[in-house]
Amino acid sequence: MKYKNLGRTDISVSQICLGTMTWGTQNSEAEAHEQMDYALHKGINFFDTAEMYPTTPVGPKTQGRTEEYIGTWLEKTGKRGDIVLATKVAGVGRDYLRGGQGADAANIRAAIDSSLKRLRTDYIDLYQVHWPNRGHFHFRQNWRYNPFTQDREKAIANITDILETMGELVKAGKIRAIGLSNETTWGIQKYLTIAEQRSLPRVVSTQNEYNLLYRHFDLDLAELSHYEDVGLLAYSPLAGGILSGKYVGGARPAGSRGSINTDIGGRLQPLQEPPVKAYLEIAAKYHLDPAKLALAYCLTKPFMTSVIIGATSMAQLETDIASAYLTLPEEAIAEIEKVHRQYPWPM
Repeated sequence: MKYKNLGRTDISVSQICLGTMTWGTQNSEAEAHEQMDYALHKGINFFDTAEMYPTTPVGPKTQGRTEEYIGTWLEKTGKRGDIVLATKVAGVGRDYLRGGQGADAANIRAAIDSSLKRLRTDYIDLYQVHWPNRGHFHFRQNWRYNPFTQDREKAIANITDILETMGELVKAGKIRAIGLSNETTWGIQKYLTIAEQRSLPRVVSTQNEYNLLYRHFDLDLAELSHYEDVGLLAYSPLAGGILSGKYVGGARPAGSRGSINTDIGGRLQPLQEPPVKAYLEIAAKYHLDPAKLALAYCLTKPFMTSVIIGATSMAQLETDIASAYLTLPEEAIAEIEKVHRQYPWPM
């Protein structure tokens, strides 16, 4: 397993991060513990969660359950010092989370104390804003995205408020580093600029979607990552499982995410089928598991700090982690790029 530092810190994380959003609905506590045991054994030291997890489905009845499962594992094993633990505070819009007010000083303080209690720890290694309050284009919102309705002064004031609060929590020892999620180039840069101007904590990472079907990060965000040392923590590297090939031809395996969330967050629709089939053909040509191909490709990117995997079975987890030891042939990468050129935005 290879490791990289988070931004300009000395916090070293494995290039594969254990995602947890199925724990509490699709996975039991015992299964979550088994996944953490195995991941740690295989050299993964980086776990990612959020106050609103689990998802599929997401809601008030299960909110916080994933953090609770991690907390009981940390207490049982005594492995807190071996793990870089990341969690998130929700942005606006979830009414069952403090009235849906999103990330601001009062809500961040309340959220982190609740997360710390559920996680049974007294500090978070990486605390992230799950999505910006002002709005964004992630989660398939790019088709109706309109930043011109956003209030400039309000957006900047909120970013400043978040940074000042995070700074206080860093000083209090509750946070080691701060990160963003579902952010834009402008948003990340504004955080960096304000932090520099006011001597506040510097953003070390952004957790955005990245996979063979969705490669927005290759452009201006890659440039920002290069110049500012803000690495990507890629979520949905298998596009919600689509790139494994299990949904080809309209299939919906029992217990899969596609059997619960019918369009997998807007990803599972007809335009994705041709490129998925093309990537499956490349995998078959080089005798590779399709999931390993997709994950290994993500790991070739210089802006990639860590790829966040998620699994509902141990077999899936073993396959995903094995991608860390796969070096793709240059010919396979060239063929992937040809497919991407033909289908640049298929979902």
